[in-house]
Amino acid sequence: MRSRRPDGADGDVVHAGAGACATRGLGWRPQGRGPHTTVPDSRARHRMLIEAVLPDMAGETVVSHQSAALLYGAPLWRTPLDRVCVTRNRRGGGRTRPLTRVHGSPLHAAVRWHGLLLTPPARTVVDLALSLPFESAVVAGDALVGMFGIGGGELARELALAGGRHGIAQAKDVVAFLDGRSGGAGESLSRIMLRRMALPVPRTRGNVLTADGRFVARVGFYYENTGVVCEFDGPVRYGRRLRHGDDVPEVVRREMIREHYLRALGVRVVRWTWADLAGSGPAHRLCAALARPGTHRFDGRIEPAAVPEPRRTTLHPL
Repeated sequence: MRSRRPDGADGDVVHAGAGACATRGLGWRPQGRGPHTTVPDSRARHRMLIEAVLPDMAGETVVSHQSAALLYGAPLWRTPLDRVCVTRNRRGGGRTRPLTRVHGSPLHAAVRWHGLLLTPPARTVVDLALSLPFESAVVAGDALVGMFGIGGGELARELALAGGRHGIAQAKDVVAFLDGRSGGAGESLSRIMLRRMALPVPRTRGNVLTADGRFVARVGFYYENTGVVCEFDGPVRYGRRLRHGDDVPEVVRREMIREHYLRALGVRVVRWTWADLAGSGPAHRLCAALARPGTHRFDGRIEPAAVPEPRRTTLHPL
């Protein structure tokens, strides 16, 4: 997964917090934050495109697909944003123009979001699962499921409504794999890496506690009852908490102390970075950790971490 060049040519992540609309070539500059860092005005650029083209379109045209995901604040991975995606409540009649891609599909309600009509979050997840590559759909889908607390029943209903559309087999695969507890694009891509290596997919976001219930650390991934946890560090080892402007040695020192306390409980920690995601190194280390007993008996427990309160939306009948 390409994130090598400092000129941004290989940066393919558009991150929610960075204000981003980017296709390949609108990249990132490593500033201690990895490929989540994007060209500062790139999201604003796509918003401006949406605001420019919508007034000339038919009434109740609904922003959809990756354009809706971007407006909701989801991260996007290797997702084309050269055109505004919209959907009209009709069967067929889709077309592509220089600045827009119009989809024709039954749509009975939309969400009014900052003055614009967007496909509801669950519908947006399924639209992306139908139309984007698996990795791209999972990155955005994980985020939307988590942000809006989308349940399996909602997604199942949207899949049923999409039953005759192209890409439905992949969409079902994407939806079955989604995890709204994922902590960002890197963690979503980490789960995909483990799946690709035919390894058991761990649980996401756990609190490590001592045997008597005292909090020790929050971890990205964990395997219950094994004492094995996994951490996606971002661009550099121990860089999980690095932000632009941070004192790097101090952040790394705190992370190493945190890992020391985990290991003192008998926890085995497997780490990887962006550069590791395309290789097999993390898989080999994880296999070794799962296969052998720990140096110390795991003297604690791991529980699911609390999740943020989901955002609320109100449906607008069409």
